[in-house]
Order: sequence, then C-alpha cells, then structure tokens
Amino acid sequence: MDFSFTIIGFAVGFVVGMTGVGGGSLMTPILVLGFHIQPAVAVGTDLLYAAITKTGGVFVHHKHGNIQWKILSLLFMGSVPASLCSILIIKKLDSAGVNYDNLIMTTLSIALILTGVFLLSRNQLNKLSKEENSEYIKALHLKYRKPTTIFAGALIGVLVTLSSVGAGVIGAAFLFFLYPRYKAIKIVATDIAHAVPITAIAGIGHAHIGTVDFILLGNLIVGSLPGIYLGSKFGTFLPDKAMRPILACMLLAIGIRLGF
Repeated sequence: MDFSFTIIGFAVGFVVGMTGVGGGSLMTPILVLGFHIQPAVAVGTDLLYAAITKTGGVFVHHKHGNIQWKILSLLFMGSVPASLCSILIIKKLDSAGVNYDNLIMTTLSIALILTGVFLLSRNQLNKLSKEENSEYIKALHLKYRKPTTIFAGALIGVLVTLSSVGAGVIGAAFLFFLYPRYKAIKIVATDIAHAVPITAIAGIGHAHIGTVDFILLGNLIVGSLPGIYLGSKFGTFLPDKAMRPILACMLLAIGIRLGF
C-alpha cells in the first residue's frame, strides 16, 4: 500500500466532507500535477473513486425522500448519451494511437474554472433565478426548463467523462438556477443521485479502455472514507462564507494553470 495516496485520499475526503465540493475538483489535479499520473488514468481512477464514495449518500437521501426523480430522469436523458459518446471518442482515439492528454487537460481546465466561478457566484445566481418579474427568467422556468435540464445533463456528461469534474458544483448550480422553489436539500440530493450513476458509467468506460489504476483507487478509498466522516463533523465549526471563496480561488488558479 502506498500511504502517500492514502493520505491524499484522506485530505481530499476531509475537504469534501467539510465543504461539499466534489472530490474530482481536487483529486484529479493533485494526481496530475502533484504525482504526475497520466491524465487519462487520473480521470478514470477518480471517476470510480467518486462513484464509490458517494453511493452511501444516495441511499440516505432516497430513504428521506429527497431525490426528485423527474428532474433526475431529465438529467439522465442528456448525461448518459453524452458520457457514452465521450467514452466512444476516447476509445477511437486510443485505438488510433492518438495522444488525447491535451483534450483531457483542456477539459479539466475548463471544468475547474467553471467550478470556481459557480462557487464564487452561487448566491448571485440563486438570487437571479428567483427574479420571477424578469421576462427571460420566467420564460426559462415555464417554457425551456426541461430542454435546459437535458442540456445541463449532456454538458455534465461530457465534462465528467473527460475530466471527472462537473457532477458536483456545476450540476448543483444548474439545478439551483432552474428549480429555485425546491428546497436546497432536494437539489443537493438529486445532484448526488445523478453524480453516482454517471461517474460509474464513465468510470467503467475508462476501465474498459484501460485508464483505471485499481491499486491507486484502493489507496484513495482507504484514506477518503474516514476523511469524509471527520470533515463533515469538523465542517460544522467553520463558516461556509469563509471556506468557499478560498476553495473557489484555488480551483480557478489550478484551472488556469492547467490551461496554460
């Protein structure tokens, strides 16, 4: 067992438990920049890591009736085909001997920058989404909510498959904007319920291609489970307003660093 990866798993799990930000936003850049793991392997391994560590949350939210299945079905209409198409593209490139690391790094950079922006502007987006007097917001909620939800699912499917980032903060941002009348716990629950299957589908696709390191995956999980538990306990003592801007700026910096 490589304890350095176990420690990283614990650290990322701790931050995830403390802030609720998806682990892919942190884990994949750490593996790529800090340990020089091949980008495709870092993404593939992190996808299965995310699917496994978030599964428990789905069962808890389902038990409490928080998951909104109609919204979830719309997300899946976009995300599942998009994820499968992305896996097919990667497989074709791999079979042709084409190095697709730049594609993954560019997508990861975009996903991290979007995550940072959404974290910084979350309150403003929530406020804007509730402006029912706005003609455009009203039209979005009445006429275009379903197709926009499907589009959001498709975008998340592509981002998640190519970067392992997007099923957390980005997905939640879309849902909060499109469904402002729903309680936050229902939006979060639906976002998690969407994240687990889509990361599992993408992760299995990567495993089929051969871009999953199962030993690395085991080390990360061993560290992350206690990290998530302790982080969720410790997070109650820290102000959310202080933590999220710091994390958002860090993700923006990493995203820009990866892109240039």
